[in-house]
Amino acid sequence: MKITMIGTGYVGLVTGTCLAETGNDVVCVDRDQQKIAALRRGEIPIYEPGLAEVVKRNTEAGRLVFQDELSPALPGSRLVFLAVGTPPAEDGSVDLSFLWSAVEDLASCLPAETIVVLKSTVPVGTNAAVAARLKKLTGRAHDVASNPEFLKEGAAIDDFMKPDRVVVGARRKEVFDVLEDLYQPYLRTDNPLLKMSPESAEMTKYVANALLATKISFINEVANLSERTGADINDVRRGIGHDSRIGFAFLFPGVGYGGSCFPKDVRALAAVARAHGIQPRILDAVHTVNEQQKTVLWDKIERHFEGNLSDKTIAIWGLSFKPGTDDIREAPALVLIDRLLDAGAALRVHDPVALENICRKYGNKLIYCPHRDLALDGADALVILTEWKQYVHPDFERMRGRMRQPLVFDGRNIYSPDRMRQGGFTYYSIGRAPVGAPESASLPIGQTASSCG
Repeated sequence: MKITMIGTGYVGLVTGTCLAETGNDVVCVDRDQQKIAALRRGEIPIYEPGLAEVVKRNTEAGRLVFQDELSPALPGSRLVFLAVGTPPAEDGSVDLSFLWSAVEDLASCLPAETIVVLKSTVPVGTNAAVAARLKKLTGRAHDVASNPEFLKEGAAIDDFMKPDRVVVGARRKEVFDVLEDLYQPYLRTDNPLLKMSPESAEMTKYVANALLATKISFINEVANLSERTGADINDVRRGIGHDSRIGFAFLFPGVGYGGSCFPKDVRALAAVARAHGIQPRILDAVHTVNEQQKTVLWDKIERHFEGNLSDKTIAIWGLSFKPGTDDIREAPALVLIDRLLDAGAALRVHDPVALENICRKYGNKLIYCPHRDLALDGADALVILTEWKQYVHPDFERMRGRMRQPLVFDGRNIYSPDRMRQGGFTYYSIGRAPVGAPESASLPIGQTASSCG
């Protein structure tokens, strides 16, 4: 099957590449001529494990082609996917300007028999609006399907090739049949292709991300409460996770979620609710709790140093919003870096893949370390913000030797308090009692940060 993919961002590039991997002929189109030229040279603009190899294999086989013009790509295409960016507007709603621009371009050269597929994350009702716009521009009706993506950054290839489910929203059986045929190679283990209306498909995407974000904010709020009351959040998490109605997924406490999906989609779904006269109390709370959680480590650091950070050097391990990606959008690291810089601290930072993106944002304000241990040299404290595997089993004795003092603020709970106590570290984590902390830096049971003297 010939397929045209409009947009070579994260979703478009991964989707187009994976569709080519099963024998389809895919043309990926993007207006950015420099990006297209780089992709033709085999240069991948995002970090995603395994993607470069699959792109190389399919471009060499001739099944994956990159173009900067739309009209030559469309003839013969059975499907054209719209995978353009839908960033958040200032009020939390979705900015659809890139989508409408792509629809305008598409209308001028769209073959009558080609099915349009919305892959971008869009508010409920967008499918119907796109169909209406195409009919107005072309003078004829076009099939428009909704096929939301559920890719995790860092595991996108595997997610696409072995999906939990594929969601398709359409209005005609013939459209369902074409997309079912397209996805059949990825559903060989009896995972379902779920057929529904376009409106239900659009809603499904937002609700999935919002519910996962809710679990994260919930466990983070409980972690903060556990720490204040003498409970251990890891014990609590185990105590509830073995309940089959709850499970363990997305119940790991930390410093908040980030990335391009959860923050944007929670706010977007809340905006849709308001537009329909519903007050999104839970969604607003999820967002508020998450934004507050990004400051939890800052509060611990400021208390420990009694507000005196101007002569301190802080090492940071992990800058991307999660392991397996170089994406720093909405990353908790950005909030902490800004606060530490404002307080006058010197920062030595490391991340396996995100240093370049952080450097674009902060320039010479930070010291960038190509190896994790270099960040520790002369550091008054280490802060861990992303649970990359290479941080899990360091040489603790060597860590102590490089640091000015053995002090760790662990935002992902990757170390055992007992192990840190045995190693002679002062250790703060999330939802657990600190190890070796001075009395002035610890909150008494039942006392809140706002009431500390």
